[in-house]
Amino acid sequence: MSFSFLEMPVFYLYVLAICYKNFRLKLSHLLHGIPFLVVNFLAVFELSQPGWLSLASNMQWLGYILLVAFTLRRFKRIYRQNYTEHSNQSYRWLGQLTVVFVIAGSLATVKEVISFTAYKQLFQGLQLAVGVSALSVITWFVLKALSSPELFRGIDGELQLVETLVKQQKGAIASKLKTPIDDDSPETKRVKEYMQKEAPYLDPSLTLQTLAAQMQVPSKELSILINHKMGQHFFDFINRYRIEAAAKLLQDSTKQKLTVLEILYQVGFNSKSSFNTAFKNHTGFTPTQYRKNHLSKKTIKTMWLLKVEPNVSC
Repeated sequence: MSFSFLEMPVFYLYVLAICYKNFRLKLSHLLHGIPFLVVNFLAVFELSQPGWLSLASNMQWLGYILLVAFTLRRFKRIYRQNYTEHSNQSYRWLGQLTVVFVIAGSLATVKEVISFTAYKQLFQGLQLAVGVSALSVITWFVLKALSSPELFRGIDGELQLVETLVKQQKGAIASKLKTPIDDDSPETKRVKEYMQKEAPYLDPSLTLQTLAAQMQVPSKELSILINHKMGQHFFDFINRYRIEAAAKLLQDSTKQKLTVLEILYQVGFNSKSSFNTAFKNHTGFTPTQYRKNHLSKKTIKTMWLLKVEPNVSC
């Protein structure tokens, strides 16, 4: 039972290691092992009670689940403020793993509650279910890690949320995290002109730090400008340009031989499902529907200019 007090701390450290690529174990992380040491100390002097240990274990499990959920939420927000890649498998993997831990922990808690009742057969069945679940989770965990090495590529752990950057600015009002978008400001114009002229969004691995280096501006200032003053995440800001570029290619009658897959790669996307979702959110149509609708309208307009009766099937 004492080793159960190491399970969630290790899982939490694993989450940190996956989320942040520059994560390193420190001496301060040993503090997570204090409950384990306390439980063993009490056991040596026969001061521990199974009931209290079980309650403490469940409370620790709940606390770490909340801590992991907070970590994943922060990870997602930083990702959207600094990165543009859609194939963020690490976040989905950790989310799935957390759900599994919640289900397994809940099942173990129910089993312990049943142990204090007269339903012995139900307790034995739940005990078997917990054992099989643990074996299944470990097997799934190992196979997933072996088949998807990209899961171990995290984000820069030194990146901060834009709210924190705003608070650090001299004279900034920390409580006002949303300011009006000023399209006429020199900074905003410069960013938009650079995006239109240089088209950095065509790089599928573009990050805010890369764009800041290209524009020769501090990354913190660019982060505040896009994520704060312009009122949109860097993720959405870049993908809007990609969608607009894709729409132009889909409208171009000379590009009809290009498939949707070829177009999405050309404009900086690296996932068809992500491209379709983003495109539909921006235009209201899937890429295929958008192309067909545009071609139909263009065909009817051409026939009208030539005073040709359009076929009803058009």
